[in-house]
Amino acid sequence: MPALEPNIPSKLRFGRFPITDVSPVVEGGAFPAKAVVGEGIAVGATAFREGHDALGVTAVLYSPKGKEKQRVRLREQGQGLDRWHGLLTPTKEGEWTFTIEAWHDRYGTWHHNADVKIAAGIDVELMLAEGAALLREAGDDEARTPEDRRTFRAAAQALADSSRPVEERLAAGESEEVLAAVERLPIRELVTESQHFPLLVERERAGRGAWYEFFPRSEGARRDPATGEWTSGTLRTAAERLPGVASMGFDVIYLPPIHPIGRAFRKGPNNTLTAGPNDPGSPWAIGAAEGGHDAIHPDLGTFEDFDAFVARAEELGLEVALDLALQASPDHPWATSHPEWFTRRVDGSIAYAENPPKKYQDIYPLNFDNDPEGLSKEILRIVNLWIDHGVKIFRVDNPHTKPVWFWEWLLGKVAKKNPEVVFLAEAFTRPAMMKALGRAGFQQSYTYFTWRNTRAELEEFFMMISREWAPFYRPNLFVNTPDILTEYLQFGGHPAFKIRAVLASTASPLWGVYAGYELFEHVARPGAEEYIDNEKYEYKQRDWAAEEAAGRSLAPYITRLNEIRRTHPALLDLQNLTLHSSTDDATVVYSKHKVLPDGRKDTVIVVVNVDPHSARESTVTLDLAALELDPGMLDAEGRFRVDDLLSGQSWQWGEHNYVRLDAHVEPAHILHVRR
Repeated sequence: MPALEPNIPSKLRFGRFPITDVSPVVEGGAFPAKAVVGEGIAVGATAFREGHDALGVTAVLYSPKGKEKQRVRLREQGQGLDRWHGLLTPTKEGEWTFTIEAWHDRYGTWHHNADVKIAAGIDVELMLAEGAALLREAGDDEARTPEDRRTFRAAAQALADSSRPVEERLAAGESEEVLAAVERLPIRELVTESQHFPLLVERERAGRGAWYEFFPRSEGARRDPATGEWTSGTLRTAAERLPGVASMGFDVIYLPPIHPIGRAFRKGPNNTLTAGPNDPGSPWAIGAAEGGHDAIHPDLGTFEDFDAFVARAEELGLEVALDLALQASPDHPWATSHPEWFTRRVDGSIAYAENPPKKYQDIYPLNFDNDPEGLSKEILRIVNLWIDHGVKIFRVDNPHTKPVWFWEWLLGKVAKKNPEVVFLAEAFTRPAMMKALGRAGFQQSYTYFTWRNTRAELEEFFMMISREWAPFYRPNLFVNTPDILTEYLQFGGHPAFKIRAVLASTASPLWGVYAGYELFEHVARPGAEEYIDNEKYEYKQRDWAAEEAAGRSLAPYITRLNEIRRTHPALLDLQNLTLHSSTDDATVVYSKHKVLPDGRKDTVIVVVNVDPHSARESTVTLDLAALELDPGMLDAEGRFRVDDLLSGQSWQWGEHNYVRLDAHVEPAHILHVRR
C-alpha cells in the first residue's frame, strides 16, 4: 500500500486533502458517539480537493485494542456537495475509534479522463498506455489477491494491445471484474487521515429492547368486598405476571420504586392531599421508618423475595429495570441524618418539590450543592447495592432536576466497574438538557414521542432522533406512562392504541408500554393528561386473561409487533430510517434497511394512517434507491413483491403505490420486501 501523505508542516490545520465536519462526532470528540454491537453507524465527512482529479474517501474502524477491524469506501451524497457517507458496524463492546481517510483516486481519475478524451479522439493511445501502466502496477501489488492480480494484468495487456479496436481495449480496462477488484482494494496515493474519533460500543440492551412497566403492589392485590380494604400484592405475586409479559415478547420488566413510602403528606386517590389510613401513597415518595432507597417496602417482601423475582425474570428472558428516584419523603432517614442534603427555606422548613402550580408536598428534592461528595457517594452505594442484587438497568426519575456533572460522575463510576449497566433518563424537559444527559452517559432517554401525533410532527421527530441526535441520544419510545395519557389516546379509540404501538415499535429499536395500555385504558382525570384512579396513588386489579379471552385486549397485536421486531434486524437499528412521500397528510411512510453480516438484506416498509377516526387513501412514492433492490427482484414493469407482516397479504409494489388504510380495520402496513 502507498505511504500516507507526504511530509506537510505539522502546524497546518489541513492535510493534503481537507477533511471536515466528520460525523458521528460529539462536541469535537470530547464525548464518544454511541453504538451497540452489530448496529450500522452512519459515518460522514466533507472531503474535497483542488482541481478535477478524482478523490476517494474511506472510513476505518479500530477495535478497543487499536486494531483495524473494518474499512468502508464512502459514497458521495448529492452532486457538488463534497459530502461522503457510509456505514460502520462494530462487532463487540468497548471503546472503539474511527477515522476518515481521503486519497487521490488514481483509477477513478484515469477512468474519467479516458472516457472523456477517447470519446473526443484526444490522446487516445496515451490514455490507453497510462491505463495499462496503472493496472500493470496494480497487478504487481502483493497486497492483492492472486485472482485480482491476474484480473489487472489481463486488463493491462488488453489495454496495451494495439491490434485490437480502441473500444475493446478501453472496455477491458473498465470491465466489471476490474471495477470489482478496484472496489475491494482501491488504487490510492497521497492518503490524508483525520484524527481518531471515539465510539463507545455497548451491549445490545443499551440500545435495543421492548420495555413493560407494572406496579408490583397491584399484581396480586386483593380488595375485601365487605370492607373495601386492600391487601397489597407482593414481589412473589408479581412474579406470577412475568410469564404473561414475556409471552408478549418484552425484554425488560420495569418496576416503579419498591421502597418504603412516607406517611407525612401522603397523597390519596387521584392525587388528593388527604390519604386514608389504608391508601398506599405514591411509590416515588420514598422513605419511612422502615428505611429508604436501600430498603424494600414491607408489603412487597424481602430481599430474598426480590432476588427470586429477578431470577424468575431471567428464566423468562427478561431483565429487571428498577426506578432510581433521587428524592425523599419527609419521613426518609436522610431527612434527620443528613438535612444538609436538602434545601432549607427561610422559615427553617425543608423545601418540598413543586412545579407551579403543581405541588408535591410528599417529596423533598435533593440539593447537591451543600455536600456534593457525601451525597454522591451515598447514591453510588445505593446503585451498587441493587446491582449486587441483579439489577443491570435503572430508569432514572427526573434526572434533569439534578446537576449534569453528577450524572457524568455517577454513570462513569458505574461503567468502570459494571459496563453492562444501563441507565434510562426520564427527562421531559428542554432540548439542551436532554442532549446534555445523553452526552453525560445515559444509554437511553424518554422523548416527546407521546405528543407527536400528526404526520408533519412525526416526520420531523423521526429525522431528529435518527439523524441529528442519534450519535449521543437513544430514544425509548414509550406509548404511555403512569403520568402521560395524551388526548390522542383519550379520544382516539382502539385504533389510536394500535397506531401508536406500530409507530413506537418500528421507528425506534427501543419502545415501552405501561400496564393497562393493552386493555385500552383511556379515561383521564378531569383537566389532566393522566389516568383517573391513577395507579400511582392506589391499587389496581386487572384480569388480563379474561379480557384477552373476551377479545378486549391488544396483547395479541403487541405480541405480533414484538415478533416482527425480533425477526427483522432492520427494525433494531436507529440510523437507517428513510422517510418516503405520500399524497395524504395523515399517512406516514418510512422504511428501514439493513445489510446483514452474511450479505443478506432485510428491508421493511411501514405505512401508517395516523388519523384514528377514519379511512385514508393515498399514493405512496418510494425512494427506491434507499431500498437497495437487486435487479433480479424486479418484474418487467419494475415492480417487486412485498409481504404484509400484520395481515399476511402480499402485493406487487413499485415506485408509486395506491394505499387505503381504514383505522377501524387495520391502520398500518408493515411490509417486508421479499428478496
